[in-house]
Amino acid sequence: MNRISRREWIGTIGLGSIGMGMGLAFASDEKEEVIKGFDETFSYTDTEAKWEPVSERKIKMGIIGYGVCKFGAVFDFQNHPNVEIVAVSDLIPERCEGLARECRCSKTYPSLEELVKDKEIEAVFIATDAPSHAKHAILALKHGKHVACAVHAVYGSMEDAYELYETVKSTGLTYMLMETSAYRNDCYAMRKLYQAGALGELVYCEGEYYHYLDPPIDSYKGWRLGLPPQWYPTHSNAYYVCVTGGYFTEVCCMGMRSKLPMWQAENNVYKNPFGTEIALFRTKEGGMARMAVSWDTPGYEGEVGRVRGQKGSVTGIEFQGLGDVSNINIKKPPLPPGVGAGGHGGSHGYLTEEFVRSILEGRKPYLDIAMGLNLTVPGIIAHQSALKDGELMKVPHFESV
Repeated sequence: MNRISRREWIGTIGLGSIGMGMGLAFASDEKEEVIKGFDETFSYTDTEAKWEPVSERKIKMGIIGYGVCKFGAVFDFQNHPNVEIVAVSDLIPERCEGLARECRCSKTYPSLEELVKDKEIEAVFIATDAPSHAKHAILALKHGKHVACAVHAVYGSMEDAYELYETVKSTGLTYMLMETSAYRNDCYAMRKLYQAGALGELVYCEGEYYHYLDPPIDSYKGWRLGLPPQWYPTHSNAYYVCVTGGYFTEVCCMGMRSKLPMWQAENNVYKNPFGTEIALFRTKEGGMARMAVSWDTPGYEGEVGRVRGQKGSVTGIEFQGLGDVSNINIKKPPLPPGVGAGGHGGSHGYLTEEFVRSILEGRKPYLDIAMGLNLTVPGIIAHQSALKDGELMKVPHFESV
């Protein structure tokens, strides 16, 4: 069995779990509670390598959204040596001012609709409310902007999925979904092993996203209240899609009715009765993937996954049955000066670097529009299956453009 040191392993898994359970203990002087996932900052990075720039050019960017999670600033776009923040925006003036301070930017706009008209801006990072992501991304693309978008690509709507896909295809611009699990230490290691052929075809995968929402996280117009679990599927689905680059073909999903007040069907706008939904997907190779999302199970919380291939298995960063994989580097590469790995398993900075570098190199990002939709859309169909008591349903997939 090949493994990293116990100290590194505890940093990867144990400290993340402890941090999530002790969010208040690590809060700031203002006693702000640390949102789960943001305190998981350990990154299994190759410290012997050196970051090398691919260009001296600075991409002129706009940042949109500085809500409860303050996502607009936590990915360190403002600190990337190949980025210049031209303008920022948030609908709430106080938040817009806060985002401007964090990004060291003097130009602000009262809305995304105004910001995307700025001809100086080449690319935007959209960190607005999830129900608006597709609409905002489509508008930005139609104004000629490359788009990095917080999860999820679309919000419960297949019509939005097809429109977003066609917009990216027709404009030829870069679209990247900022899915954090893709650059968690374990998922990244699984991907490198899979790409090197060390796992063979995957027979079975598991992905789990447990986030207890009592009380729920505040949100713009209360969009999180009563949210169907499988409408927020990308953190768990990443443990197949972001490992292999593949997609799901069909799903059977079961839901369990919740005891939390906002997850009673009569109490939320979604008419959703489920606080937990467990989906069993068929993968494109014919394997299986069990993907769980739950809002109402207290205790261990977080995003974790396991994969079992024809040649071996991976849980966390421990490998079994793989033979000698010492020549496969599972460490993440170094980041640019000033860019931190950030939260969600040390993933934030890596997503930023991938988006920026893909534009500079004139290539598709790893989490392109196809992968973004192949992460998101299966959850829409899974929720439909749960509402039909686990009916087996086909899952549409998307090809890279």
